[in-house]
Amino acid sequence: LWPWLLASSGLSALVQLVTLPFFPDSPSYLLIQKGNEEACRKAIRKLWGEGDHQAEIDDIMKEKAAMTSTKNLRVLEVIKERSLRWQLYVLMTVMTTLQLCGINAIYFYSFEVFHTAKFEEFLIPYMSLGVGLCECLSSILCSTLIDRFGRKVLLWKGYTLMCSVLALLTMTLSLQHQFFWMHYFSVILIFLFVIFYGVGP
Repeated sequence: LWPWLLASSGLSALVQLVTLPFFPDSPSYLLIQKGNEEACRKAIRKLWGEGDHQAEIDDIMKEKAAMTSTKNLRVLEVIKERSLRWQLYVLMTVMTTLQLCGINAIYFYSFEVFHTAKFEEFLIPYMSLGVGLCECLSSILCSTLIDRFGRKVLLWKGYTLMCSVLALLTMTLSLQHQFFWMHYFSVILIFLFVIFYGVGP
């Protein structure tokens, strides 16, 4: 079953490969990059139907004017630019915490935790699949919550809840040989951690 599940990801790639030539180019790409206003109008009509789309074209023209007045900076110039210093710090902090938040360790050790919890051997791969499904569903949930609460709130609350879950998980893994029910609590914490990761960072 697993080879088929792994191969199924190629199905969506095949669908994209076959259908992509029939999609029109992006109107903004045609107008900004290619400078072809007629092709832009044609793409807009194909995407949004017939009608007056002058307002959309004006918006793209404003975007083009803004891009031409903006100077492209090299990496070293971005680092040296004082006005971009805080944005750079925020970006580096978010990306570093994302890499070091512990999600890879959770995925790596989840199989062992499931095995220690005395689950049947044939159930463990499906539980691992359930962990991945939890991340997928929580990411979809995040897309609806981000407009309501904002990115900053989701980041702070997500990381706070993830830290709390990791602290509890460390405790349950340490005590799993003393209390039989700690194994199951560890499994619940793994699922919670993945959900908070998907909703937050």
